[in-house]
Amino acid sequence: MTRLRLGVNIDHVATVRNARGTPYPDPFRAALIAKEAGADGITAHLREDRRHISDSDIERLSRGVALPLNLEMAATDEMVAIALKHRPHAVCLVPEKRQELTTEGGIDAAGLHNRLAPVVSTLSAAGIRVSLFIDPDPKQVEAATSLRAPVVELCTGGYCEAALAGDAQGLARHLAAARQNAALAGRLGLEVHAGHGLTYDNVGPIAALPEIAELNIGHFLIGEAIFFGLHLAIQRMRAIMDTARSPS
Repeated sequence: MTRLRLGVNIDHVATVRNARGTPYPDPFRAALIAKEAGADGITAHLREDRRHISDSDIERLSRGVALPLNLEMAATDEMVAIALKHRPHAVCLVPEKRQELTTEGGIDAAGLHNRLAPVVSTLSAAGIRVSLFIDPDPKQVEAATSLRAPVVELCTGGYCEAALAGDAQGLARHLAAARQNAALAGRLGLEVHAGHGLTYDNVGPIAALPEIAELNIGHFLIGEAIFFGLHLAIQRMRAIMDTARSPS
């Protein structure tokens, strides 16, 4: 079975920095530590309201970290222009609402097909690998194929919420949806990623799904870093992922 990649989302290093308006803690430094700890990529979400990651962060990350940058962004003209300027390795298109604390579910690739099609086309033509952050739903997976996005990232939010609530039935239902839609995406020729809310306790069953090539994890790792340091927090996640992926 192929090695599962780990993308480390550094958004909330910037959240802490921005709470005091200081230059520290520095997301760029977090990206360098993530690389040393075994991360395969860096993820950063440049929001319309710039509540955490800033334009200058994206500029530094694009040119100064020897890891692929996955830029999460809304499908707007402003963000497309920024992506074309910096040419990250990948762009993940996500839904975005001003009032949300964090991304709430996947983008409606089916319902927004006509709006997303020129965005996917423009970014792809520039050599940027486009991913769609979608709910594990066959309609959304098939829409991603129609849009010619090479990658889908399955939202694991529902699965993780069920795990936190101790909802065994909900957990089983969401895991089954992830399994079925990862398999569908694989059959359709899409590369499959997953993320949102993953922790040491719940990552194993998702990491074990053979079609998934990459997990993107952020908030939990930054939280663990408060107690154990970012390097050790990432290394532990890497070890759990590798164990889940190993042949039994």
